Amino acid sequence: MEHFKEKVIYQLYPKSFKDSDGNGIGDIRGIIEKLPYLEKLGIDMIWMNPIFPSPQKDNGYDVTDYTAIDPLFGTMEELEELIKKAKERKIELMFDMVFNHTSITHQWFQRALAGEKEFEDYYIIREPKEDGSLPTNWQSKFGGDAWAPFGKTGKYYLCLYDKTQADLNWRNLEVREELYQVVRFWLEKGIRGFRFDVLNVIGKAEQLVDSAGDNEKSLYTDTSIVHDYVQELNRESFGQYEDIVTVGEMSSTTVENGILYSDPARNELSMIFSFHHLKVDYDQGEKWTDVPFDFIELKRILDEWQVGMSDGNGWNALFWNNHDQPRSNSRFGDPDNYPFETASMLAQTIHLLRGTPYIYQGEEIGMTNPDYSDINEYVDVETHNAYEALRLAGETHETAIQIIKQKSRDNSRTPMQWDNSLNAGFTTGTPWLKVADNYSHLNVEEELTNGKIFPYYQKLIQLRKELPIIADGSYQGILLDDPEVYAYIREKDGKKLLVLNHFYGTDYTVQIPEEWVAEDAKVVIGNYSDAKLTAEIKLRPYETVAFLIK
Repeated sequence: MEHFKEKVIYQLYPKSFKDSDGNGIGDIRGIIEKLPYLEKLGIDMIWMNPIFPSPQKDNGYDVTDYTAIDPLFGTMEELEELIKKAKERKIELMFDMVFNHTSITHQWFQRALAGEKEFEDYYIIREPKEDGSLPTNWQSKFGGDAWAPFGKTGKYYLCLYDKTQADLNWRNLEVREELYQVVRFWLEKGIRGFRFDVLNVIGKAEQLVDSAGDNEKSLYTDTSIVHDYVQELNRESFGQYEDIVTVGEMSSTTVENGILYSDPARNELSMIFSFHHLKVDYDQGEKWTDVPFDFIELKRILDEWQVGMSDGNGWNALFWNNHDQPRSNSRFGDPDNYPFETASMLAQTIHLLRGTPYIYQGEEIGMTNPDYSDINEYVDVETHNAYEALRLAGETHETAIQIIKQKSRDNSRTPMQWDNSLNAGFTTGTPWLKVADNYSHLNVEEELTNGKIFPYYQKLIQLRKELPIIADGSYQGILLDDPEVYAYIREKDGKKLLVLNHFYGTDYTVQIPEEWVAEDAKVVIGNYSDAKLTAEIKLRPYETVAFLIK
Protein backbone atom coordinates (compact mmCIF):
# COMPACT_ATOMS: atom_id res chain seq x y z
CA MET A 1 0.00 0.00 0.00
CA GLU A 2 1.31 3.48 -0.91
CA HIS A 3 2.52 5.31 2.19
CA PHE A 4 0.19 8.30 1.73
CA LYS A 5 -2.98 6.20 2.00
CA GLU A 6 -2.73 5.93 5.78
CA LYS A 7 -1.80 9.56 6.33
CA VAL A 8 -4.01 12.38 7.53
CA ILE A 9 -2.90 15.90 6.57
CA TYR A 10 -3.64 19.08 8.54
CA GLN A 11 -3.90 22.34 6.64
CA LEU A 12 -2.63 25.27 8.61
CA TYR A 13 -3.14 28.88 7.49
CA PRO A 14 0.01 30.47 8.97
CA LYS A 15 -1.43 33.99 9.11
CA SER A 16 -4.27 32.83 11.37
CA PHE A 17 -2.84 29.92 13.37
CA LYS A 18 -0.84 31.41 16.26
CA ASP A 19 0.90 34.77 16.67
CA SER A 20 3.96 34.63 18.94
CA ASP A 21 5.08 38.27 18.85
CA GLY A 22 1.87 40.30 19.21
CA ASN A 23 1.81 41.90 15.73
CA GLY A 24 -1.56 40.32 14.97
CA ILE A 25 -0.24 37.91 12.32
CA GLY A 26 0.43 34.22 12.88
CA ASP A 27 4.03 33.07 12.48
CA ILE A 28 6.44 30.11 12.45
CA ARG A 29 7.27 30.49 16.15
CA GLY A 30 3.55 30.20 16.89
CA ILE A 31 3.38 26.94 14.92
CA ILE A 32 6.37 25.52 16.85
CA GLU A 33 4.58 26.41 20.10
CA LYS A 34 1.48 24.44 19.06
CA LEU A 35 3.19 21.26 17.79
CA PRO A 36 2.19 19.32 20.95
CA TYR A 37 -1.46 20.09 20.12
CA LEU A 38 -1.08 18.76 16.55
CA GLU A 39 0.75 15.68 17.82
CA LYS A 40 -2.13 15.04 20.24
CA LEU A 41 -4.60 15.20 17.34
CA GLY A 42 -2.57 12.47 15.60
CA ILE A 43 -1.96 14.01 12.18
CA ASP A 44 1.02 12.99 10.00
CA MET A 45 1.74 16.08 7.96
CA ILE A 46 1.14 19.84 8.05
CA TRP A 47 0.34 21.64 4.80
CA MET A 48 1.13 25.33 5.23
CA ASN A 49 -0.07 28.07 2.89
CA PRO A 50 2.84 30.03 1.34
CA ILE A 51 5.26 31.78 3.70
CA PHE A 52 7.59 33.10 0.97
CA PRO A 53 8.39 36.82 0.56
CA SER A 54 5.36 38.42 -1.06
CA PRO A 55 3.55 41.76 -1.37
CA GLN A 56 0.51 39.78 -0.08
CA LYS A 57 -1.80 41.00 -2.85
CA ASP A 58 -3.21 37.44 -2.92
CA ASN A 59 -2.32 36.26 0.59
CA GLY A 60 1.13 34.98 -0.33
CA TYR A 61 0.14 33.32 -3.61
CA ASP A 62 2.03 36.18 -5.28
CA VAL A 63 5.60 35.05 -4.68
CA THR A 64 8.64 37.34 -4.86
CA ASP A 65 11.25 34.73 -3.89
CA TYR A 66 10.65 30.95 -3.86
CA THR A 67 13.61 30.07 -1.62
CA ALA A 68 13.30 32.57 1.22
CA ILE A 69 10.98 33.16 4.17
CA ASP A 70 8.89 36.32 4.48
CA PRO A 71 9.99 38.22 7.63
CA LEU A 72 6.25 38.56 8.32
CA PHE A 73 6.32 34.88 9.34
CA GLY A 74 9.86 34.55 10.72
CA THR A 75 13.29 33.42 9.60
CA MET A 76 14.85 30.49 7.77
CA GLU A 77 16.39 29.38 11.10
CA GLU A 78 12.93 29.25 12.66
CA LEU A 79 11.64 27.21 9.73
CA GLU A 80 14.54 24.77 10.12
CA GLU A 81 13.68 24.51 13.82
CA LEU A 82 10.03 23.84 12.93
CA ILE A 83 11.00 21.07 10.48
CA LYS A 84 13.26 19.46 13.10
CA LYS A 85 10.84 19.74 16.03
CA ALA A 86 7.89 18.53 13.95
CA LYS A 87 9.90 15.53 12.77
CA GLU A 88 10.68 14.66 16.41
CA ARG A 89 6.92 14.35 16.86
CA LYS A 90 6.62 12.26 13.66
CA ILE A 91 5.04 15.15 11.77
CA GLU A 92 6.32 16.19 8.33
CA LEU A 93 5.82 19.50 6.51
CA MET A 94 4.13 20.10 3.16
CA PHE A 95 4.95 23.34 1.33
CA ASP A 96 2.66 25.22 -1.03
CA MET A 97 4.25 25.79 -4.44
CA VAL A 98 2.81 28.53 -6.65
CA PHE A 99 4.32 27.63 -10.01
CA ASN A 100 1.77 28.98 -12.49
CA HIS A 101 2.76 32.60 -11.82
CA THR A 102 5.06 34.88 -9.83
CA SER A 103 4.50 38.29 -8.34
CA ILE A 104 5.50 41.10 -10.68
CA THR A 105 7.96 42.06 -7.90
CA HIS A 106 9.90 38.82 -8.54
CA GLN A 107 13.40 39.55 -9.89
CA TRP A 108 12.66 37.56 -13.06
CA PHE A 109 9.80 39.89 -13.95
CA GLN A 110 11.76 42.96 -12.92
CA ARG A 111 14.69 41.90 -15.12
CA ALA A 112 12.27 41.29 -17.99
CA LEU A 113 10.87 44.81 -17.50
CA ALA A 114 14.42 46.17 -17.50
CA GLY A 115 14.78 44.86 -21.04
CA GLU A 116 16.61 41.56 -20.51
CA LYS A 117 15.22 39.47 -23.38
CA GLU A 118 16.14 36.18 -21.70
CA PHE A 119 13.79 36.97 -18.82
CA GLU A 120 11.04 38.29 -21.05
CA ASP A 121 10.75 34.70 -22.26
CA TYR A 122 10.12 33.59 -18.63
CA TYR A 123 6.60 35.01 -18.95
CA ILE A 124 3.78 34.97 -21.47
CA ILE A 125 4.19 38.33 -23.18
CA ARG A 126 2.42 39.18 -26.42
CA GLU A 127 1.92 42.04 -28.86
CA PRO A 128 -1.60 43.49 -29.09
CA LYS A 129 -3.75 42.47 -32.05
CA GLU A 130 -3.44 44.51 -35.24
CA ASP A 131 -6.42 46.64 -34.23
CA GLY A 132 -4.64 47.51 -30.97
CA SER A 133 -6.87 45.34 -28.80
CA LEU A 134 -5.58 42.85 -26.20
CA PRO A 135 -3.76 39.70 -27.41
CA THR A 136 -6.83 37.55 -26.56
CA ASN A 137 -10.27 38.12 -25.07
CA TRP A 138 -9.56 35.94 -22.01
CA GLN A 139 -10.94 36.92 -18.62
CA SER A 140 -9.06 36.87 -15.32
CA LYS A 141 -10.36 34.43 -12.70
CA PHE A 142 -10.43 37.38 -10.30
CA GLY A 143 -12.51 39.51 -12.72
CA GLY A 144 -11.54 41.80 -15.62
CA ASP A 145 -9.14 41.16 -18.51
CA ALA A 146 -6.44 38.49 -18.23
CA TRP A 147 -3.81 40.84 -19.73
CA ALA A 148 -1.93 43.83 -18.31
CA PRO A 149 0.47 46.30 -19.97
CA PHE A 150 4.09 45.12 -19.89
CA GLY A 151 5.74 48.34 -18.77
CA LYS A 152 5.97 50.95 -21.54
CA THR A 153 6.76 48.41 -24.26
CA GLY A 154 3.29 48.40 -25.79
CA LYS A 155 3.12 44.64 -25.13
CA TYR A 156 0.98 42.78 -22.59
CA TYR A 157 1.66 40.01 -20.09
CA LEU A 158 -0.82 37.26 -19.25
CA CYS A 159 -2.26 37.32 -15.73
CA LEU A 160 -4.98 34.70 -15.28
CA TYR A 161 -5.34 35.69 -11.60
CA ASP A 162 -4.47 39.06 -10.04
CA LYS A 163 -2.85 41.78 -12.20
CA THR A 164 0.22 41.49 -9.95
CA GLN A 165 0.54 37.75 -10.73
CA ALA A 166 2.26 37.21 -14.10
CA ASP A 167 1.83 33.75 -15.65
CA LEU A 168 5.08 31.87 -16.19
CA ASN A 169 6.02 30.45 -19.59
CA TRP A 170 6.35 26.71 -18.94
CA ARG A 171 7.27 26.19 -22.61
CA ASN A 172 10.67 27.66 -21.70
CA LEU A 173 12.94 24.87 -20.43
CA GLU A 174 14.92 27.39 -18.34
CA VAL A 175 11.78 28.31 -16.41
CA ARG A 176 11.06 24.67 -15.70
CA GLU A 177 14.65 24.07 -14.58
CA GLU A 178 14.42 27.04 -12.19
CA LEU A 179 11.22 25.67 -10.66
CA TYR A 180 12.57 22.12 -10.29
CA GLN A 181 15.58 23.64 -8.53
CA VAL A 182 13.16 25.32 -6.07
CA VAL A 183 11.62 21.95 -5.21
CA ARG A 184 15.07 20.41 -4.77
CA PHE A 185 16.05 23.29 -2.47
CA TRP A 186 13.14 22.56 -0.12
CA LEU A 187 13.64 18.80 -0.29
CA GLU A 188 17.18 19.34 0.95
CA LYS A 189 15.78 21.45 3.81
CA GLY A 190 13.65 18.47 4.86
CA ILE A 191 10.26 19.38 3.39
CA ARG A 192 8.45 16.09 2.65
CA GLY A 193 5.26 17.21 0.92
CA PHE A 194 4.29 19.63 -1.83
CA ARG A 195 0.92 21.07 -2.71
CA PHE A 196 1.04 22.58 -6.19
CA ASP A 197 -1.26 25.57 -6.67
CA VAL A 198 -3.49 25.64 -9.81
CA LEU A 199 -1.13 23.17 -11.45
CA ASN A 200 -3.39 22.17 -14.31
CA VAL A 201 -3.35 25.61 -15.97
CA ILE A 202 0.42 25.68 -16.66
CA GLY A 203 0.09 24.17 -20.16
CA LYS A 204 -0.71 27.14 -22.39
CA ALA A 205 -0.28 26.76 -26.14
CA GLU A 206 2.33 28.70 -28.09
CA GLN A 207 -0.38 30.33 -30.19
CA LEU A 208 -3.02 31.78 -27.89
CA VAL A 209 -6.45 32.16 -29.44
CA ASP A 210 -9.64 33.99 -28.52
CA SER A 211 -12.28 32.04 -26.65
CA ALA A 212 -15.69 31.52 -28.14
CA GLY A 213 -17.34 32.18 -24.80
CA ASP A 214 -17.96 28.84 -23.11
CA ASN A 215 -14.70 27.14 -24.14
CA GLU A 216 -12.30 29.57 -22.50
CA LYS A 217 -11.11 27.36 -19.64
CA SER A 218 -10.43 24.49 -22.04
CA LEU A 219 -7.90 26.66 -23.91
CA TYR A 220 -5.50 26.53 -20.96
CA THR A 221 -6.82 23.92 -18.48
CA ASP A 222 -5.76 20.24 -18.41
CA THR A 223 -4.04 20.48 -21.79
CA SER A 224 -2.16 17.29 -22.63
CA ILE A 225 1.25 18.91 -22.22
CA VAL A 226 0.57 19.49 -18.50
CA HIS A 227 1.04 15.75 -17.94
CA ASP A 228 4.44 15.90 -19.69
CA TYR A 229 5.45 18.79 -17.44
CA VAL A 230 4.28 17.08 -14.24
CA GLN A 231 6.13 13.87 -15.16
CA GLU A 232 9.26 15.93 -15.78
CA LEU A 233 8.79 17.76 -12.46
CA ASN A 234 8.46 14.39 -10.71
CA ARG A 235 11.54 12.95 -12.44
CA GLU A 236 13.71 16.02 -11.82
CA SER A 237 12.83 16.60 -8.16
CA PHE A 238 10.60 14.79 -5.65
CA GLY A 239 10.45 11.54 -7.65
CA GLN A 240 14.02 10.86 -6.58
CA TYR A 241 12.82 10.34 -2.99
CA GLU A 242 10.75 7.46 -1.59
CA ASP A 243 8.50 9.17 0.92
CA ILE A 244 7.27 12.43 -0.64
CA VAL A 245 3.55 13.29 -0.68
CA THR A 246 2.34 15.51 -3.52
CA VAL A 247 -1.06 16.97 -4.25
CA GLY A 248 -2.13 19.10 -7.19
CA GLU A 249 -4.84 21.72 -6.90
CA MET A 250 -6.81 21.15 -10.08
CA SER A 251 -9.11 23.88 -11.31
CA SER A 252 -12.25 22.64 -13.16
CA THR A 253 -10.69 19.24 -13.81
CA THR A 254 -12.31 15.94 -14.83
CA VAL A 255 -12.21 12.43 -13.38
CA GLU A 256 -10.33 11.29 -16.50
CA ASN A 257 -7.56 13.82 -15.91
CA GLY A 258 -7.66 13.18 -12.16
CA ILE A 259 -6.74 9.57 -12.89
CA LEU A 260 -3.89 10.58 -15.21
CA TYR A 261 -2.43 12.94 -12.59
CA SER A 262 -2.58 10.43 -9.73
CA ASP A 263 -2.20 6.90 -11.10
CA PRO A 264 1.10 5.76 -9.49
CA ALA A 265 2.14 4.01 -12.72
CA ARG A 266 2.35 7.40 -14.47
CA ASN A 267 4.80 9.00 -12.01
CA GLU A 268 3.00 12.32 -11.70
CA LEU A 269 1.42 13.13 -8.28
CA SER A 270 0.22 11.24 -5.20
CA MET A 271 -3.27 12.76 -5.36
CA ILE A 272 -5.35 15.74 -6.49
CA PHE A 273 -7.84 18.24 -5.11
CA SER A 274 -11.02 18.70 -7.15
CA PHE A 275 -13.73 21.16 -6.15
CA HIS A 276 -16.95 20.20 -7.88
CA HIS A 277 -18.59 18.96 -4.64
CA LEU A 278 -18.15 22.42 -3.11
CA LYS A 279 -20.28 24.12 -5.75
CA VAL A 280 -23.56 22.43 -4.83
CA ASP A 281 -24.81 25.56 -3.07
CA TYR A 282 -24.16 27.82 -6.07
CA ASP A 283 -27.36 28.99 -7.81
CA GLN A 284 -26.97 28.24 -11.56
CA GLY A 285 -23.21 27.88 -11.01
CA GLU A 286 -22.94 31.37 -9.48
CA LYS A 287 -20.94 31.45 -6.23
CA TRP A 288 -22.32 34.70 -4.78
CA THR A 289 -25.82 33.40 -4.12
CA ASP A 290 -27.56 32.09 -1.02
CA VAL A 291 -29.44 28.85 -1.74
CA PRO A 292 -29.72 25.54 0.15
CA PHE A 293 -27.16 22.95 -0.96
CA ASP A 294 -28.33 20.30 -3.43
CA PHE A 295 -27.82 17.08 -1.44
CA ILE A 296 -28.51 14.62 -4.28
CA GLU A 297 -26.02 16.49 -6.48
CA LEU A 298 -23.46 16.47 -3.65
CA LYS A 299 -23.77 12.67 -3.40
CA ARG A 300 -23.66 12.26 -7.16
CA ILE A 301 -20.38 14.17 -7.42
CA LEU A 302 -18.71 12.45 -4.45
CA ASP A 303 -19.79 9.07 -5.83
CA GLU A 304 -18.65 9.90 -9.38
CA TRP A 305 -15.16 10.80 -8.15
CA GLN A 306 -14.93 7.84 -5.77
CA VAL A 307 -15.95 5.30 -8.43
CA GLY A 308 -14.04 6.93 -11.30
CA MET A 309 -10.76 7.40 -9.44
CA SER A 310 -10.99 3.90 -7.97
CA ASP A 311 -11.65 2.28 -11.36
CA GLY A 312 -8.69 4.12 -12.91
CA ASN A 313 -6.32 3.63 -9.96
CA GLY A 314 -6.28 7.37 -9.20
CA TRP A 315 -6.32 8.87 -5.71
CA ASN A 316 -8.47 11.62 -4.19
CA ALA A 317 -7.55 14.24 -1.63
CA LEU A 318 -10.64 14.31 0.65
CA PHE A 319 -11.78 17.60 2.17
CA TRP A 320 -14.70 19.86 3.04
CA ASN A 321 -12.69 22.89 4.17
CA ASN A 322 -9.73 25.00 3.13
CA HIS A 323 -8.57 28.63 3.16
CA ASP A 324 -10.85 29.48 0.20
CA GLN A 325 -14.06 27.82 1.40
CA PRO A 326 -16.70 28.70 4.00
CA ARG A 327 -16.80 26.43 7.06
CA SER A 328 -18.53 23.17 6.12
CA ASN A 329 -20.47 22.84 9.40
CA SER A 330 -22.07 26.26 8.79
CA ARG A 331 -22.64 25.25 5.17
CA PHE A 332 -23.95 21.68 5.32
CA GLY A 333 -25.16 21.32 8.91
CA ASP A 334 -26.48 23.06 12.01
CA PRO A 335 -23.63 24.07 14.33
CA ASP A 336 -25.97 26.09 16.55
CA ASN A 337 -28.25 23.23 17.57
CA TYR A 338 -26.14 20.18 16.71
CA PRO A 339 -22.47 21.27 16.88
CA PHE A 340 -21.01 17.86 17.76
CA GLU A 341 -23.35 15.83 15.57
CA THR A 342 -22.78 18.08 12.53
CA ALA A 343 -18.99 18.18 12.89
CA SER A 344 -18.59 14.45 13.52
CA MET A 345 -20.96 13.45 10.69
CA LEU A 346 -19.14 15.61 8.14
CA ALA A 347 -15.74 14.38 9.36
CA GLN A 348 -16.77 10.72 9.20
CA THR A 349 -18.27 11.10 5.72
CA ILE A 350 -14.90 12.24 4.38
CA HIS A 351 -12.48 10.24 6.55
CA LEU A 352 -14.02 6.86 5.71
CA LEU A 353 -14.01 7.43 1.94
CA ARG A 354 -11.25 6.18 -0.40
CA GLY A 355 -8.57 8.88 -0.44
CA THR A 356 -6.37 10.93 1.88
CA PRO A 357 -8.27 13.18 4.32
CA TYR A 358 -7.31 16.79 4.99
CA ILE A 359 -8.34 18.62 8.16
CA TYR A 360 -8.43 22.41 7.98
CA GLN A 361 -7.38 24.27 11.14
CA GLY A 362 -10.22 24.70 13.63
CA GLU A 363 -12.38 22.08 11.95
CA GLU A 364 -11.36 19.61 14.68
CA ILE A 365 -12.92 21.83 17.37
CA GLY A 366 -16.00 22.81 15.35
CA MET A 367 -15.09 26.38 14.38
CA THR A 368 -17.85 28.11 12.39
CA ASN A 369 -18.30 31.02 9.99
CA PRO A 370 -17.79 34.22 12.04
CA ASP A 371 -21.15 35.88 11.30
CA TYR A 372 -19.70 39.39 10.81
CA SER A 373 -22.36 42.08 10.49
CA ASP A 374 -20.31 44.82 8.82
CA ILE A 375 -18.73 44.62 5.35
CA ASN A 376 -15.68 46.43 6.76
CA GLU A 377 -14.96 43.49 9.05
CA TYR A 378 -14.07 41.49 5.92
CA VAL A 379 -10.52 41.78 4.54
CA ASP A 380 -10.65 39.48 1.49
CA VAL A 381 -10.44 41.38 -1.81
CA GLU A 382 -12.73 38.91 -3.60
CA THR A 383 -15.39 39.52 -0.93
CA HIS A 384 -15.30 43.30 -1.33
CA ASN A 385 -15.47 42.98 -5.12
CA ALA A 386 -18.47 40.65 -4.79
CA TYR A 387 -20.24 43.04 -2.39
CA GLU A 388 -19.82 45.91 -4.86
CA ALA A 389 -21.03 43.73 -7.74
CA LEU A 390 -24.10 42.58 -5.78
CA ARG A 391 -25.02 46.16 -4.88
CA LEU A 392 -24.51 47.29 -8.48
CA ALA A 393 -26.80 44.46 -9.59
CA GLY A 394 -29.53 45.98 -7.41
CA GLU A 395 -29.31 43.85 -4.27
CA THR A 396 -30.00 45.57 -0.94
CA HIS A 397 -27.21 45.92 1.62
CA GLU A 398 -28.97 43.30 3.79
CA THR A 399 -29.21 40.75 0.97
CA ALA A 400 -25.63 41.36 -0.14
CA ILE A 401 -24.30 40.92 3.42
CA GLN A 402 -26.36 37.74 3.86
CA ILE A 403 -24.74 36.25 0.73
CA ILE A 404 -21.26 37.42 1.80
CA LYS A 405 -21.78 35.76 5.20
CA GLN A 406 -22.35 32.43 3.49
CA LYS A 407 -19.62 32.54 0.85
CA SER A 408 -16.71 34.79 1.86
CA ARG A 409 -13.23 33.24 1.94
CA ASP A 410 -12.68 35.08 5.24
CA ASN A 411 -15.09 32.58 6.85
CA SER A 412 -12.22 30.09 7.06
CA ARG A 413 -9.44 32.60 7.66
CA THR A 414 -10.53 33.89 11.07
CA PRO A 415 -7.89 33.37 13.77
CA MET A 416 -7.66 29.97 15.46
CA GLN A 417 -9.62 29.94 18.70
CA TRP A 418 -7.22 28.70 21.40
CA ASP A 419 -8.92 29.81 24.62
CA ASN A 420 -11.46 32.30 26.00
CA SER A 421 -8.97 35.10 26.69
CA LEU A 422 -8.95 38.29 24.58
CA ASN A 423 -8.66 37.52 20.84
CA ALA A 424 -9.11 33.81 21.62
CA GLY A 425 -5.46 33.50 22.68
CA PHE A 426 -4.37 33.95 19.06
CA THR A 427 -2.50 37.23 19.66
CA THR A 428 -1.75 39.78 22.37
CA GLY A 429 -2.07 42.49 19.71
CA THR A 430 -4.79 43.40 17.21
CA PRO A 431 -5.56 40.40 14.96
CA TRP A 432 -5.27 40.99 11.20
CA LEU A 433 -8.82 39.63 10.88
CA LYS A 434 -11.47 39.79 13.58
CA VAL A 435 -11.92 36.67 15.73
CA ALA A 436 -15.36 35.02 15.58
CA ASP A 437 -17.59 36.08 18.49
CA ASN A 438 -18.24 32.51 19.65
CA TYR A 439 -14.63 32.00 20.82
CA SER A 440 -15.62 32.50 24.46
CA HIS A 441 -17.19 29.02 24.53
CA LEU A 442 -15.82 27.50 21.30
CA ASN A 443 -12.07 27.12 21.69
CA VAL A 444 -9.28 24.52 21.96
CA GLU A 445 -8.98 24.73 25.76
CA GLU A 446 -12.71 24.15 26.26
CA GLU A 447 -12.80 21.39 23.64
CA LEU A 448 -9.84 19.51 25.15
CA THR A 449 -11.45 19.72 28.61
CA ASN A 450 -15.11 19.01 27.88
CA GLY A 451 -15.56 18.57 24.12
CA LYS A 452 -16.45 15.59 21.95
CA ILE A 453 -15.41 16.79 18.47
CA PHE A 454 -11.61 16.65 18.96
CA PRO A 455 -11.69 13.09 20.41
CA TYR A 456 -13.87 12.03 17.47
CA TYR A 457 -11.25 13.30 15.02
CA GLN A 458 -8.54 11.50 17.00
CA LYS A 459 -10.47 8.26 16.67
CA LEU A 460 -11.07 8.67 12.92
CA ILE A 461 -7.34 9.27 12.39
CA GLN A 462 -6.48 6.22 14.51
CA LEU A 463 -8.94 3.98 12.66
CA ARG A 464 -7.30 4.80 9.30
CA LYS A 465 -4.01 3.47 10.70
CA GLU A 466 -5.60 0.37 12.26
CA LEU A 467 -8.06 -0.78 9.59
CA PRO A 468 -6.66 -1.43 6.08
CA ILE A 469 -10.27 -1.42 4.81
CA ILE A 470 -10.35 2.37 5.39
CA ALA A 471 -6.95 3.21 3.92
CA ASP A 472 -7.09 0.75 1.03
CA GLY A 473 -10.55 -0.76 0.60
CA SER A 474 -12.75 -0.54 -2.49
CA TYR A 475 -15.73 1.85 -2.62
CA GLN A 476 -19.36 1.33 -3.60
CA GLY A 477 -22.08 3.95 -3.19
CA ILE A 478 -25.54 2.70 -2.14
CA LEU A 479 -28.96 4.36 -1.62
CA LEU A 480 -27.80 7.11 -3.97
CA ASP A 481 -31.39 8.34 -4.49
CA ASP A 482 -32.12 8.59 -0.77
CA PRO A 483 -33.05 12.23 -0.04
CA GLU A 484 -31.32 12.47 3.38
CA VAL A 485 -28.58 9.82 3.70
CA TYR A 486 -25.23 9.35 1.97
CA ALA A 487 -24.34 5.65 2.34
CA TYR A 488 -21.45 3.65 1.01
CA ILE A 489 -19.63 0.35 1.40
CA ARG A 490 -15.88 -0.11 1.71
CA GLU A 491 -14.57 -3.63 1.14
CA LYS A 492 -11.24 -5.45 1.60
CA ASP A 493 -10.14 -9.03 2.34
CA GLY A 494 -13.71 -10.29 2.64
CA LYS A 495 -14.69 -7.64 5.19
CA LYS A 496 -17.17 -4.86 4.55
CA LEU A 497 -17.61 -1.45 6.17
CA LEU A 498 -21.08 0.08 5.79
CA VAL A 499 -21.11 3.84 6.42
CA LEU A 500 -24.35 5.80 6.90
CA ASN A 501 -24.29 9.60 7.04
CA HIS A 502 -27.49 11.53 7.77
CA PHE A 503 -27.25 15.12 6.49
CA TYR A 504 -30.36 16.58 8.16
CA GLY A 505 -31.53 17.69 11.60
CA THR A 506 -34.63 15.54 12.11
CA ASP A 507 -35.22 11.83 12.81
CA TYR A 508 -35.33 9.80 9.62
CA THR A 509 -35.97 6.14 8.88
CA VAL A 510 -33.84 4.53 6.20
CA GLN A 511 -34.35 1.08 4.63
CA ILE A 512 -31.14 -0.96 4.38
CA PRO A 513 -30.90 -3.36 1.40
CA GLU A 514 -31.21 -6.96 2.64
CA GLU A 515 -27.76 -8.01 1.42
CA TRP A 516 -26.11 -5.57 3.85
CA VAL A 517 -28.09 -6.49 6.97
CA ALA A 518 -26.00 -8.66 9.28
CA GLU A 519 -26.70 -9.85 12.82
CA ASP A 520 -23.07 -9.74 13.87
CA ALA A 521 -22.28 -6.28 12.45
CA LYS A 522 -20.10 -4.31 14.83
CA VAL A 523 -20.18 -0.52 15.26
CA VAL A 524 -16.67 0.74 14.56
CA ILE A 525 -17.48 4.39 15.17
CA GLY A 526 -20.63 6.51 15.44
CA ASN A 527 -21.75 9.79 16.98
CA TYR A 528 -24.70 8.29 18.92
CA SER A 529 -24.55 5.23 21.16
CA ASP A 530 -26.67 2.07 20.67
CA ALA A 531 -26.86 2.00 16.84
CA LYS A 532 -27.81 -1.42 15.42
CA LEU A 533 -27.73 -2.69 11.84
CA THR A 534 -31.29 -3.78 11.03
CA ALA A 535 -33.40 -3.72 7.87
CA GLU A 536 -34.89 -0.43 9.00
CA ILE A 537 -32.79 2.10 10.90
CA LYS A 538 -34.07 5.25 12.54
CA LEU A 539 -31.30 7.80 12.15
CA ARG A 540 -31.19 10.74 14.52
CA PRO A 541 -30.23 14.35 13.61
CA TYR A 542 -26.88 14.36 11.78
CA GLU A 543 -26.21 10.79 12.82
CA THR A 544 -23.24 8.94 11.36
CA VAL A 545 -22.35 5.32 11.95
CA ALA A 546 -19.95 2.78 10.45
CA PHE A 547 -20.68 -0.97 10.76
CA LEU A 548 -18.00 -3.60 10.17
CA ILE A 549 -19.49 -6.71 8.57
CA LYS A 550 -17.33 -9.84 8.63
